[in-house]
Amino acid sequence: MAIITELIREESNGTISFGDYTLGSKSKKEDFKHEGDLYKVKTFKEITKLERNGAFVYESVPGTAVNNLAISENEVSFSVEGFEDAQVTLELEPETEYDISVDGVDAGKMKTNLGGKLSLSVEIDAGKLVPVKVSKM
Repeated sequence: MAIITELIREESNGTISFGDYTLGSKSKKEDFKHEGDLYKVKTFKEITKLERNGAFVYESVPGTAVNNLAISENEVSFSVEGFEDAQVTLELEPETEYDISVDGVDAGKMKTNLGGKLSLSVEIDAGKLVPVKVSKM
């Protein structure tokens, strides 16, 4: 399992990993510095949430572990793991179309709402990392 026991960490490739879906009670870590930004993670078996500089970035229900989260102007990519299928919500650009890939399979195109939220379902087999890529059209 790829749970993040320290709740959030920086990887050698410049990405971040966060979340521990095995926790029975809520845990959080604030003021984690990465590339000039401050991150806050809240995680446990029911939900995992990440904020950057006080703004929403990622949320999953139920909780997940996210590995190698990379955010650029045109793409968000990460691998996700959990006990069961998860609903993942990302904060992106408002009213923008994105191409979604889950586990290497094209999951189609989606447009964010006025607030920039994009929600997708990820089918998870316990103990297996599922790669997700969201690319701006």
